[in-house]
Amino acid sequence: MGKFCHCNTLCVVCSVLGALAVATIVALWVVQLTFYVRPADPWDDHRLPPSLVPDSYHVTLWPRLHPDGHGMFIFTGTSRVRFNCSRDTNLILLHSDKLTLTSKDGHLVKLTAVSGSTPVIRKSWLHPTNQYLVVQLNGVLRAGEAYDLYTEFEGQLADDLEGFYRSMYNEDGVEKILATSQMHPTHARKTFPCFDEPAMKAVFHITLVHERGTVALSNGLETEVVDTVIDGSLVTRTTFEPTKRMSTYLLALVVSDYSNVRMQKNHTLVRIWARKKAIDADQGELALNLTGSVLNFLETYYDIPYPLSKSDHIALPDFYFGAMENWGLVTYKEANLLYDVTISSNGDRETTASIIAHEMAHMWFGNLVTLKWWNEVWLNEGFATYVSYLGADYAEPTWDIKDLFVLNEVHRVFTIDALATSHPLSSEEESIQTPAQIAELFDAISYSKGASVLRMLSNFLTEPVFVQGLTVHNNGISLPGKVNEIMNHWTLQMGFPVVTIDTRMGQLSQTHFLLDPESKPKSRSEFNYEWIVPIQWRKSSQEISLTWLSALNNNMKTSGDEWLLANINITGYFRVNYDSENWDRLLNQLNTDHKVLPVINRAQLIDDAFNLARANIIPISLALNTTRYLHQETGYIPWKSALNNFDYLYLMFGKSDIYILLQRYLKKQVEPLFLHFKNITLDWVNVPEEHSDQYNQVNALWVACSTGVDGCQNLTRMWFRQWMEQIHPNLRATVYCSAIAEGGTEEWDFAWKMMKNSSVASESDKLRAALSCSRDTWLLNRYLNFTLDQDKIRKQDATSTIVSIARSVHGQMLAWDFVRRNWEYMFTQYGVGSFSFASLISGVTASFSTEEELSQLLQFKMDNAAAGFGSATTALEQALERTRANIRWVSGKEQEIRSWFLHETSSK
Repeated sequence: MGKFCHCNTLCVVCSVLGALAVATIVALWVVQLTFYVRPADPWDDHRLPPSLVPDSYHVTLWPRLHPDGHGMFIFTGTSRVRFNCSRDTNLILLHSDKLTLTSKDGHLVKLTAVSGSTPVIRKSWLHPTNQYLVVQLNGVLRAGEAYDLYTEFEGQLADDLEGFYRSMYNEDGVEKILATSQMHPTHARKTFPCFDEPAMKAVFHITLVHERGTVALSNGLETEVVDTVIDGSLVTRTTFEPTKRMSTYLLALVVSDYSNVRMQKNHTLVRIWARKKAIDADQGELALNLTGSVLNFLETYYDIPYPLSKSDHIALPDFYFGAMENWGLVTYKEANLLYDVTISSNGDRETTASIIAHEMAHMWFGNLVTLKWWNEVWLNEGFATYVSYLGADYAEPTWDIKDLFVLNEVHRVFTIDALATSHPLSSEEESIQTPAQIAELFDAISYSKGASVLRMLSNFLTEPVFVQGLTVHNNGISLPGKVNEIMNHWTLQMGFPVVTIDTRMGQLSQTHFLLDPESKPKSRSEFNYEWIVPIQWRKSSQEISLTWLSALNNNMKTSGDEWLLANINITGYFRVNYDSENWDRLLNQLNTDHKVLPVINRAQLIDDAFNLARANIIPISLALNTTRYLHQETGYIPWKSALNNFDYLYLMFGKSDIYILLQRYLKKQVEPLFLHFKNITLDWVNVPEEHSDQYNQVNALWVACSTGVDGCQNLTRMWFRQWMEQIHPNLRATVYCSAIAEGGTEEWDFAWKMMKNSSVASESDKLRAALSCSRDTWLLNRYLNFTLDQDKIRKQDATSTIVSIARSVHGQMLAWDFVRRNWEYMFTQYGVGSFSFASLISGVTASFSTEEELSQLLQFKMDNAAAGFGSATTALEQALERTRANIRWVSGKEQEIRSWFLHETSSK
C-alpha cells in the first residue's frame, strides 16, 4: 500500500473527512482490520492473503489487431512482478482470469529470489472459480525478503468491454480495430497475472508492442518508440515512464491509429485523443480547454499540483461506462468527450464538462488516495460526483450548474433509497467479496447519495471548513455532538428521514421514509433509523436560519398568513412534510407569486409532495395541487421536477382512461410555456440566453408536442423533413422523437440510416434514443432484436436502447417480453461489461403495477435462478418491492386521481 497522504491540503481534506468524521470516513479508507472465518484452502477465499505485497510490475503486451488463423483476436505478453514477503509462507496466490499461461520447466511461473535462495516450486495451477493463479512451494518465502515472479501468457482480445479488449469503428468505409482496456474494478487479472485488489498498489513499467503506423498509450508518457522486427513481424515497441504507485484497476492501455490535440498546462501535457476525422473536425477542442480549466481548479482546491507529467483523455467507440479515471489516461465513451459546435447541444457540452470534472477529481481523491477495499466505494465516487459540480461550475460559471445537483443527484437517488431493499453507504468488508458483489456497489447510492451527504456536510460545516479541514471547535460552529457521530447516522444505515414540522405548535419529528409504508427494512439499524438532521429554514418574513432537529422549536411556530419553508435549496438529505395549514399557505404562495420561493424549493415542494403521497402520508390531491401554478412557471428545475413525477403517473396509468385526462391537463399547463419560448426565441429562430432556459425550451417543445398543443407537431414534422439545416442542436432529440412517433416505417428507416452514418457520437445517441419513440410495435420489436446484433447496436448501447423502448406505453410489454426471452443469452454471452443488468431490470419493470406483472416477475426470478442475475440481484429485489407497492398504491389512489383530473380539465 502506498502512503495515504503526504502533503498539504490532501491531508487536510482527509482531516475534514477524518478528524471531523473519523469513524466513518478516513478510518474506512485506511487499514480496516475486519476479521472473519477464512475457508480451509486460501484459494477458496475471495480475498488475497496479506503475506505478499507487490512492489512493481514489468509488463510487455502485444495485441494483434487482425484475427489469427482460427479467426481469433489475441494478445500475448510477459510479466515480472516483484513482491515483498511480510510473513513466512509457502504459497503464492495472485489473480489470473481467462489467460493461457506458458509452462516453464513444468510450471506456469518462474520464481526468483532477489537475494538469497529461491524456494522450489512444488505445484502451480489455475483456479478459475476465484480467478486465481496458485503456486505451492516446497520451501518458504521469508518475511522481509523480495521475490520476482515471471509469467508468459496469451489472452483473447475479445469484444466484451473488459480487461484488454478490442473495439471497432468505420472511417471512410474502412473498418478499423483498436485495442483498449477497462481494468476497473476486477479486470486487470484478465490482462496479466496480478494482485488485483485496490490496496495492492505498485509501480507499473509498461511496454506495448504494436503494428507500425499505430500509436500506443498508457498511464505514463512515452519514453521510447522504436521500430523493430519480432518473429518476422514489422512492429513498433513503445516504452512508457514508470507510473506512480497505484492500484491495478487504474492501469490503461490503448493501441490505435488515433490523432490528438494538445496543450501544455503549467507542468502538465494535456492531450485529447480520438478518431482522426473527429480531431480534424475540432471535436476535441472543447475537452482540451475544459481539462485545462478543471486542472487549474482542482490544483487550487486540493492545494496539491497534479502529480503526473501528462493528462491524456481518449474517446472510444466501444466503452461501457461513461468514463474511467485511469491515472494519466482517462478513457471515455465517445459522446461524453467529443463535442461538435455545429451539431452538439448545450446538454452535450454540460455532460462533457461534468464528466471531465468527475474523472479529474479522481486523480487526487481515488488515485493518489485510494480506498482499501470496495465496501467504501461511495467515498471515491461520492466525493468525485460532488466535486464534479464545483469543477464544472468553475469551467462554466454562467451555467449555475450547481443548482442542477438537486435534480441530477438528490431526487434521483431518493427514489432508490426510499426502498426497504436499499443499502447503507458503508458496507461490512466481509459482505463484499465477489466481482458481482463489487459491481453492485457502483450504483446511485454510492454516486448520488454519497455526493448528497458530502454536500450536506459541506453546507453545515461551510465549504471553506470542509476544504481546509478546520476543526469545529476552532471555527466556533455549534454542532450537536461530534461530526463523526452525525455522519455515522447517514453512512451506516440506509435510507433517509421525512421531517414533519407542525407550525402550529413548533413541533418537529422524523420517521424513516419508505415509499411503501407496509415494507420493512431488510436489516436492523443501530441508530433505529433515526438521523441527526441539519435544517435550513425560513419564514415568509424572516431570513434563513440553521437549526438541528429537535422535538420542539418555538421559533418555527407561525401565525396568520405566515408560511414556513424548510430544507432551503435542499442542502439536507431528507424530505419535508408540514401540517395541512402550512401546506395551504405554501400552495397559496405558489399560485399568487411563486417567485417569492427559491426556484429549487419550488421543485422540492412538488417532488416532496408527490413522494409523500406515494407513501400515503398526504393525499394525492395535495401533491397534484402543487402543479396547478405551473402555467405561470418558466423555470427549468420546477418544470423538470413536475415532469419527473408525472412520468410516474404515466407509467402507472398509461393503459387507463387517466392517461387521456393527464394528457389534457398537461396540455393546458404547458401551452403558456410553449408560447413563452416561441415569443422569446422570435418564433424558434433564436436560442434562449440562459443555460437552464435552453433546457426548459426543450421541455416545452417535448410536452407540447406529446400532448397535442396546436402547431407543435407541424413544427417538428417540418423540421424533420428539412433535416439538420433547420433544427437547432438543443432541439434535435425532441424533434426526432416527435417526428418518429407521428411517422411510420419511412421516417424510422431514414433516422436509422442517419444514425448509422453520423460521425458525431452525441448525434448518434440522440437518433438511437429517438428510434424508440415509434408507436409501431413491429418496428419496436425489430429494434429490440437489433440490440443482440452488435453490428447494428454496439454492446455498450444495448441496455439503454432496451430501457428507452420500455419507457413508452407502446414498448413496455414488448421490452419485458424480450428480456424474459433473452435473459440467459444476454447474461451468459454478453458478459457483465456489456449490459448494465441492474439498470436493465429496473428499466423494463418500472411500469409494473398489476398482479399479473408481479406473477411474471416472480416467475422470471425462478426461471433464471440457475443462470443468476449478477449485478442485478439487488435490482431484481427492488423491482419486486416496487411492483408490490405500485399495486397497492394504484388500487388505493386511482379514483382520487381520476376525480382530480376530471375537475381540473372540465370546462369552466
